[in-house]
Amino acid sequence: VINVRTITTQPVKLRSIAQKILLQINCKLGGELWGVDIPLKQLMVIGMDVYHDPSRGKRSVVGFVASINQILTQWYSRVVFQMPHQEIIDSLKVCLVAALQKFHEVNHCLPEKIVVYRDGVSDGQLKMVESYEIPQLQKCFEAFNDYDPKIVVFVVQKKISTNIYSSAADHFTTPPPGTVIDHTITSRDWVDFYLIAHYTQQGCGIPTHYICVRNTANLSPDHMQRLTFKLCHMYWNWPGTIRVPAPCKYAHKLAFLSGHVLHHEPAIELCEKLFFL
Repeated sequence: VINVRTITTQPVKLRSIAQKILLQINCKLGGELWGVDIPLKQLMVIGMDVYHDPSRGKRSVVGFVASINQILTQWYSRVVFQMPHQEIIDSLKVCLVAALQKFHEVNHCLPEKIVVYRDGVSDGQLKMVESYEIPQLQKCFEAFNDYDPKIVVFVVQKKISTNIYSSAADHFTTPPPGTVIDHTITSRDWVDFYLIAHYTQQGCGIPTHYICVRNTANLSPDHMQRLTFKLCHMYWNWPGTIRVPAPCKYAHKLAFLSGHVLHHEPAIELCEKLFFL
């Protein structure tokens, strides 16, 4: 569906509009638009987000997206509906076991490392994620024989009050994409860092705060930051970088579409397509 206003008010932009529509059709049908070189092998990346549906008594909708190939360009998605105001994800088992089975189907092996980006958790709920959600994830591995992958879990915080400026000779500017701060203003209790991944045309650079609540893969802070920045390039609705890693954005789009528009789970046949872009 193309809005008539889109193609009549800006005839100069017709070429780029047509290109974007073609790209969208391509990736919705399962095409891979571009990729980034990620040296970690046998890696699965997961994005999770929660949307609260206001029309159904604020029922929570969980979007779950997991990569199922080595170069992180194919994604498996699931949606779970929860009780109102429930932020912490309860039904992870169904999603993760299905994603691991799909990964095995595609690669004929299970992932050795699993990196999870969990969006929408406040500081007060960090301990809850560590003590409640992560054991749920680990319980899923029991569904497979002798399987104990290394796991890294990040909490992604966008709504923060920290602003970052770069000091030029006579004025302050917005730091360039890829700017990382991992000392001085970070937490004493957690391994965390601030990353500005996107280009801001005006205003100050608001970074995204990443807090690592579990790291059994012994990833160094440098590797965590590089992987996160690379994943910010992988969102196929935009040709540049975005504020959060692509799986986070995909999980958000999926949860929003299911909770705001569909009000039920999408058809299972669509789980390997990026139909929600």
